[in-house]
Amino acid sequence: MTRAIVKSGEARLSVKVEGPVGKPWILLSNSLATDLHMWDGQIGFLAETHRVVRYDTRGHGQSTAPQGPYDLDMLVEDMLAVLDHVGADRADVMGLSLGGMTALGLGLAHPDRVRRMVVCDARADNPPPFVASWDDRIAAIERGGMAAIVSGTLERWFTGRASADLRVRAEAMILATAVPGFAGCARALQGLNYLHRLGELTVPVRYVVGSEDMAAPVAAMQAMADATPGARLTVLPGLAHIPAMEDPAAFQDAVMNWLRA
Repeated sequence: MTRAIVKSGEARLSVKVEGPVGKPWILLSNSLATDLHMWDGQIGFLAETHRVVRYDTRGHGQSTAPQGPYDLDMLVEDMLAVLDHVGADRADVMGLSLGGMTALGLGLAHPDRVRRMVVCDARADNPPPFVASWDDRIAAIERGGMAAIVSGTLERWFTGRASADLRVRAEAMILATAVPGFAGCARALQGLNYLHRLGELTVPVRYVVGSEDMAAPVAAMQAMADATPGARLTVLPGLAHIPAMEDPAAFQDAVMNWLRA
């Protein structure tokens, strides 16, 4: 299906819908510095059982990049705008990193719109080193553009076993991200403060993380699972921050049965 443009505040969000009409909806939300194509490896199996809607987060891909800073409430409103546009009263929601954190915000603020969630390689808190790391990256891109953070970002995202082709595709996504979009979303992450509220979640949650993820460590995600009623954490051995791209088959195995239940 061709893309649609959805207005949300000052942003224009690029949205793509796939899969059979009449199936349950699933909304996919990408990580910082990627775009909706980070989910390409999952569309085949998801579209067997779901009507799939994915979008470029504001400031990413083909979505516009209004001047920031942004906050998580704003990113949650973007999710709602996408769901409203496609007519999805309720949906499964799957997000990775920034997308996972936004999904948590949606589940807390609008549980009536969420059937279940998969939250991947995300955090729910903002310790000082986490906040400082975003200050450093924002300063780097303001001096040297997105190219200034490519090397460090790829090192965090993937293990040494990631293919050269994957790295090329991921680098292209990073370089295509608008500097104001990256900076705005990074400022949103600095305000992350959901951990103490996870006990309020009333929708089913499955957490997923790569065992080698240093950005969202296993211990941090286990604490999130422990704080969330009925939640479970699945750890993917030998993968890092974006397992959905590095090993789509392993990622599919981790989420497929739960999403189809």
